[in-house]
Amino acid sequence: MAKKPFIRWALALGAAAVPVLLWFYVINKSPDRGKAPVAVAPKQTEALWVAPDTTLIPYTEEGMLIRYGRLLIASTSVYFGPQGTLGKGANGMNCQNCHLEAGTKPWGNNFGAVYSVYPMFRARRGTQESIPQRVNDCFKRSMNGNEIDSNGREMKAMLAYFRWLGSTVPKGKKPPGTGIRQPDYLGRAANPELGKSVYAAKCQRCHGADGGGSLRFTDSMYVYPPLWGQHSFTTAAGLYRISRLAGYVKDNMPFDAKTASDKLRSEEAWDVAAFVLSQPRPVKVFQQDWPDMAAKPVDHPFGPYKDSFSELQHKYGPFVPIEKAKDDYNRKKKS
Repeated sequence: MAKKPFIRWALALGAAAVPVLLWFYVINKSPDRGKAPVAVAPKQTEALWVAPDTTLIPYTEEGMLIRYGRLLIASTSVYFGPQGTLGKGANGMNCQNCHLEAGTKPWGNNFGAVYSVYPMFRARRGTQESIPQRVNDCFKRSMNGNEIDSNGREMKAMLAYFRWLGSTVPKGKKPPGTGIRQPDYLGRAANPELGKSVYAAKCQRCHGADGGGSLRFTDSMYVYPPLWGQHSFTTAAGLYRISRLAGYVKDNMPFDAKTASDKLRSEEAWDVAAFVLSQPRPVKVFQQDWPDMAAKPVDHPFGPYKDSFSELQHKYGPFVPIEKAKDDYNRKKKS
């Protein structure tokens, strides 16, 4: 009986030695034996861009200009809408109806990288584009209005706001979370009829059955913007491209979603975007757009094109065949 504890101790010692012996065997059989270990850095995931804290805007002349720029973005219609104090003619939408939370929300079509990447070449214009030109494009295309003075106080205020928002972004950098994130292409065309059901279930309560949006009390400023109709963005706006609208709604809608299950799936985002873009809206044509037809995005819905796909397929997809044809064309052009 006295030997049993000793036997148990010996067996435990032997079991503990097995991993050590195995390690000794493997390390000696390894072809890298004797080499210094290579340090492997952990994979870094770049953090999403986060807007600066508005409470840190200084109470200086520049700070007041930044605040004014933010106010113009949040309440554009007050100044340039149908009853605007500085100019009339725009459709009543505010910049932040498309650039959420005054252009500060990650993946909400924000302004985080505006100051770092502009001026930049834009294929739609066919040349370099400045920030004032980009702002005025939005006034003309998205708000169906007129240009504002590129050298006026309002433009300077918006530029100051963009500069402040991007104050931590290095020049030329576009960090994750800025702009719009495009969802993966579907293996089929986006379907407006399927999207109609998605709209009724998840969008209608804010934007209305007629897509007309929701005004704040009795004034002309939209809390929830019109998605189609005479007061919505025009056919020349960036969101009239289905990939842009699908990406925007995928990450941000429904606006009142509280859980992940309330959010739209990719298929729903593509389909509801197809439904919205199938509805009537103001038509605007800029003949000077896309001087190089081959540079048109695959989902640009107006011809002519360098490929043989129809306008209908360019509007709703499927886009993978168009993307492949575009890649083939670019490869041949380079060779």
